[in-house]
Amino acid sequence: MADQKPGKPRKLRTSVKGPLMFSAFWAALAFVAVLVFASGGSARTPRFDLAFTGAGIAFIVTLVIAAMLSMSYKENAEHLGKGSGVNLSSAKNASHGFGARGQDRPGGTPEAPDADSQGTGNP
Repeated sequence: MADQKPGKPRKLRTSVKGPLMFSAFWAALAFVAVLVFASGGSARTPRFDLAFTGAGIAFIVTLVIAAMLSMSYKENAEHLGKGSGVNLSSAKNASHGFGARGQDRPGGTPEAPDADSQGTGNP
């Protein structure tokens, strides 16, 4: 938020509009669901009191969750995307890792195949 310029519109992530729309959607969905299921059938009167209560609870809970998630968002540092990690190139480092066999291992010797794999076992 510190990099926002006065007079320019904010991004959806940093504006208030995104979390409000998200919460309003879930509140409307909760309102319809509670209105349908709390009535107990079409022969009874709809329970608008429970529907408004459920919509209010859904709105507040999703708004708090969305606000907490948007506050915890942090851009990655520039050096993290430069390829300075462990696996720079899998083609160059074919001798490393779990698939390395025999002389491909650094400082290792070739493994002898298992006696059972060639069909000739020792008694």
